[in-house]
Amino acid sequence: MLQRVSRGLLSLRRCGLRSASTVPTNQAQPGDEEEEVSATVKRIRSELAADKQKLKWRTPIGDRPEDWNSKLKLFSNAEQTSDFIVMMQKPIDLSPRSIRQWWENREERIERHMQQFVPERHKVLGAELAAAHFILYRGGAVKFINDTHWRRASKDGEFNLPNKFDPRYKVEALRCDNMELYYEGLENLRCLDSLKFLSFHNVESFDDWCLDRISGGGFPNLEVLDLSGTQITTNGLACLYRFPKLKLLILNDPKETLELELATVMLEESMPALKIVGADAIHS
Repeated sequence: MLQRVSRGLLSLRRCGLRSASTVPTNQAQPGDEEEEVSATVKRIRSELAADKQKLKWRTPIGDRPEDWNSKLKLFSNAEQTSDFIVMMQKPIDLSPRSIRQWWENREERIERHMQQFVPERHKVLGAELAAAHFILYRGGAVKFINDTHWRRASKDGEFNLPNKFDPRYKVEALRCDNMELYYEGLENLRCLDSLKFLSFHNVESFDDWCLDRISGGGFPNLEVLDLSGTQITTNGLACLYRFPKLKLLILNDPKETLELELATVMLEESMPALKIVGADAIHS
């Protein structure tokens, strides 16, 4: 009797297990989840590839099927600019004036390249000494905190500064007067927390774009800014709000035009501690 009961219980247990295995559940299997994720990833990648293809709306000249290609294309540069194309379309001009202009443009391109930001130099010297090296090498002047005099390079272009980071050197003032300074070189002036005086007097290449880059360089304690003799216009003055402690701004003539006069008045109103004066009052 007991054997029959036990056999019945075993058979019922087996039937229950079989029915439980066949009952559908809402839980997804691990394989199904992986397949769903992989399908989603493939769909996203295909959409991104399609979007990138749509963004390529312009085919470079010479790569289109209808374009005519010369055998001289082997000697062309893949990074040709519009200036190069315009130059090739102009007739050859070997006059002294044209040659001199070509030479000046070449020298400017070289100087712009030489003034570019070098991350390795800033890693070795730090922001303070890197800015000092950059300015002194190009004929400017630097004054550090606790210094009683301005530092300048000698006639041979030599100056005495450490060649590696030294926390004792903190730049307090920079004079870039009469320098050949371009937009690319201004990135070397950055993160000077102790800088209070900055002068670009008679830097002819300094314009509104240069001022915008300088204003974002990180000079929270700047008090005096000399922009006389530059190409600054009314549009460039709008970025001076980034100097919260600015006290003195030097321009060519704040009353040169009605627009400039109005801009300076509004700037002084928005920054009560600021005083704007003309270059005659400082450099006379």
